[in-house]
Amino acid sequence: MVLFLHNRYRTTGGEERVVEDLLWLVREHMGEGAQLLARDSAAIPRGRAAAGLLRGGLDPQEVAGAVRGSGAGVVHAHNLHPSFGWRALAAARREGAAVVLHLHQYRLVCAVGVCFTHGRECTRCHGRNTLPGVALNCRGSVPEAVAYAASLASWQRRLVSLADVILVPSRFARERLAELGAPLPWERVHVLAPPLRTSPAPSGPETRGPSQPGEVPGAAEVTGRYALLVSRLAPEKGIDVAIGACRRAGIALVVAGEGPERARLEALAHGADVRLLGAVADEQLARLRAGAAVALAPSRSAETFGLALAESMAAGVPVLGSRIGALPEILEEDELVAPGDEHALAEAIARRAGDRVAGERARARIAALCGPDAVAGGLRAVYEQARDLAAGRRTARTP
Repeated sequence: MVLFLHNRYRTTGGEERVVEDLLWLVREHMGEGAQLLARDSAAIPRGRAAAGLLRGGLDPQEVAGAVRGSGAGVVHAHNLHPSFGWRALAAARREGAAVVLHLHQYRLVCAVGVCFTHGRECTRCHGRNTLPGVALNCRGSVPEAVAYAASLASWQRRLVSLADVILVPSRFARERLAELGAPLPWERVHVLAPPLRTSPAPSGPETRGPSQPGEVPGAAEVTGRYALLVSRLAPEKGIDVAIGACRRAGIALVVAGEGPERARLEALAHGADVRLLGAVADEQLARLRAGAAVALAPSRSAETFGLALAESMAAGVPVLGSRIGALPEILEEDELVAPGDEHALAEAIARRAGDRVAGERARARIAALCGPDAVAGGLRAVYEQARDLAAGRRTARTP
């Protein structure tokens, strides 16, 4: 039995989707039981969230009870802030479970997790020096920035010390964490791409909004030749670059997602053939991908993987993305453009849109990396290593 821990973000995104798909993978492809113990930042009062950060977690006894009740031999921990913290991992280990810590982002050092603030990439925080995040007020709230900075500086080493094995989604994520001075046992840090199901999962959201939406007005009627961008509407995603590039390339742009940049992007798109659909359900997104001439990921920030683009690749859609972060690990050289360069992106769109041969190459490439069998094999090996290390600890304690 594997017990998953996950503190959901206030605005849900790709990490929530990966957790759902990993649960499915463990149950359906690895033949193990899997349960999820989740908490939701949107439901936690800010004062209590701050207390969780500063104390290193809240209610660790709930985690201990879940391990005992499920009989879990492995605890697979995802985002632990603000409510789980290191105390959750300590509770799991006291109950005899092995611990796998899955770092989807850079939140071990960076308070916002994406190393992007004030319109540009930022790696100023390093190891336990998290004061730049306070000086820059990266969280948008000084009390929140202080709470995160104090928590990361105080507890990051203890959190890491309680993990038997650490997972990251790409080679780039591993390199960026090293650059940030993350105190990781690098010999036990493994790269594992997220699994992709062969068909859309109707039960949960991806990066498209805070909850599973209903029918989006106009989404079903999107037709014709268009570029598709699936993303949270945030500055680091480069959606403004896609708007400019598609205007230059003479192709419509369809954007699926919600976020804080919506009003600015609507103003920027005025007069252009751009549709901002908002949060889109999985079934609708599958239809949008089926009709897309090209899918875009014009990110300005160092993505740890690029899940939405990978899902478009799995659907056989031709793809283009920024030469940044982990995107070069999943895209071919002629599918990459410099981040922020709408001229280069427009030229690439004109060249690649509708190229179904390139789409089939992308499908084959992502299947080899993210197919269920490939990811299940890697995850099985990680769980075995974690269980062996936990057994070694138990033997060492036996008189």
